[in-house]
Amino acid sequence: MNKQPIEQARDADIRLSLVALRRAAERARKLARDTGTSLVVSRNGIVEYAPMQPEQPLCLQEPSAHSGAEKP
Repeated sequence: MNKQPIEQARDADIRLSLVALRRAAERARKLARDTGTSLVVSRNGIVEYAPMQPEQPLCLQEPSAHSGAEKP
């Protein structure tokens, strides 16, 4: 297994995949907020529904890159 940070990958698709995943997550949060639906998230291996309200900010707290958890 390669322990090199993903930001240092030689392949541009791999290097930019984290940015694309974060962009997709933000779009999913915006859609859920705009439609008043819930997001389905996994926290510590437990699937939960995160209700999004119209006035709620788009940011949900995500694990830091250094916490060992690599979930979007």
